[in-house]
Amino acid sequence: MKIFTNDGLRRIGDHTVDKENITMLDLIERAASAVSYELISRWRTSKRFVFFAGPGDNGADALAVARMMYEQGYKPEVYLFNIKSAQLSPCCLANRDRLLQTAGDNIEFIEVIQNFTPPELDENDVVVDGLFGSGLRMPLKGGYTALVQYINTSGAYVVSIDVPSGMFGEWNVGNDRRNIIRANLTLTYQSKRLAFYFSENADCVGECKVLDIELDNDSLARTPTDFYLIEREDVHELMHPRNPFINKYDNGTVLLIAGSYGMMGAAVLAARGALRAGAGLVTVHAPRCGYQVLQTAVPEALFEPDNNEIVTSKIDLHRTYSVVALGPGMSVNDETLEAVHQFIMNFKRPCLIDADALNCIARRPMLLKSIPTRSIITPHAIEFDRLFGEHNTDEERLKKALDVSKLYNITIVLKGHYTMTVRPDSKVYVNSSGNPGMATPGSGDVLTGVISALIAQNYSPDWAVVLGVYLHGLAGDLAAQAHGTYGMIAGDIIDNLGKAIVEVMK
Repeated sequence: MKIFTNDGLRRIGDHTVDKENITMLDLIERAASAVSYELISRWRTSKRFVFFAGPGDNGADALAVARMMYEQGYKPEVYLFNIKSAQLSPCCLANRDRLLQTAGDNIEFIEVIQNFTPPELDENDVVVDGLFGSGLRMPLKGGYTALVQYINTSGAYVVSIDVPSGMFGEWNVGNDRRNIIRANLTLTYQSKRLAFYFSENADCVGECKVLDIELDNDSLARTPTDFYLIEREDVHELMHPRNPFINKYDNGTVLLIAGSYGMMGAAVLAARGALRAGAGLVTVHAPRCGYQVLQTAVPEALFEPDNNEIVTSKIDLHRTYSVVALGPGMSVNDETLEAVHQFIMNFKRPCLIDADALNCIARRPMLLKSIPTRSIITPHAIEFDRLFGEHNTDEERLKKALDVSKLYNITIVLKGHYTMTVRPDSKVYVNSSGNPGMATPGSGDVLTGVISALIAQNYSPDWAVVLGVYLHGLAGDLAAQAHGTYGMIAGDIIDNLGKAIVEVMK
């Protein structure tokens, strides 16, 4: 599913108005009806609702919602901010007049022109935030910042229409989060905004529900975007059933360079993940100390011993593999660092680089430019910062990832609650599966195995990453059903990979 920018959604709205031969007021009415239904379904008429409406079309939405709720027996209190004369947008002005014509003196309606004394609010109240929506271009200032901070500290339950006021739909670098509404519930239109997927904005967005306001389907399909949310239907279309006449060699060969003394578990998890995701043959190159561990824990995998007893000291490929992945549990030491250095400098095909292999590269940043083109790196936030410098937010990391993905012609998997796959063509795929229980040791090692297995089975690397991330998350969701998010371990994800694949192929 597409994740549209604010500008994209605005164009789609304009096209909808033109194609259906309706007015923008009609579209606002449609949106307000969806918001009203959601509020009415959650609270009784006895609940106190306080509306704060801004001068633009977001305010028009709020005024229309207040009118509809009044018609259903609610008694909304409405504050409309019209700080400068004639500042109200045409739709806001029209909905102000409709509200007053409908409710008259039966509701408390205050049009704020200059001085404003806010109403007393507490935890028993519902505030409806319709101050500023996705049309906001500049950070809030002046009296609006004081109002936002007052609402945020009031204890009231806050519902934001479209986006929390003060937040931009995509990028918020430089925006002061103290001046953004902290919503408990955000009712947004048609699709979540990109900003909603960044962890630093979670306390502003709260629970998010997407409302379908029936925008024109052709416009939705034609409007371009670089951002996509990957859901089950997308994965279903990309997965292909197996030919009943295949043999194990048809399913590809994976070489995992993983493990070290005390961290052979990472190699085990990656190997098991690759096998459960359908790889034909999996070979693990590891220190000699890992022989008994691997042959016992993963008898289905082949073992290739390094010359060194406890660390990987040299990476020689004795045959050609469908894909090579390196990093899980390798540790960072002088010998392994040199082995990774030589591998990166000499290997010419796309590969998958994770975990300690990334940490080795971080020790020698000049290796970044030698990573084979179209390779995949899978850092979590700390590993990403080791490679590319300190970043304070997910948004900053995504912006940096877009730059370096294009610069080095590599795919970057930014692991997190919403794992994002960043491609060199600037396309970003946001994963929708997974849960907090997957924040457990070894989960990333399993993902390395899963992605490797899909590449080995002839899925293009670009899509193998997207598919692997989703299947990994779905397996985690299935595991959470059995173990809960507290009790999950990485092995539970592996045990549910087969079920996840069956689920998406139904």
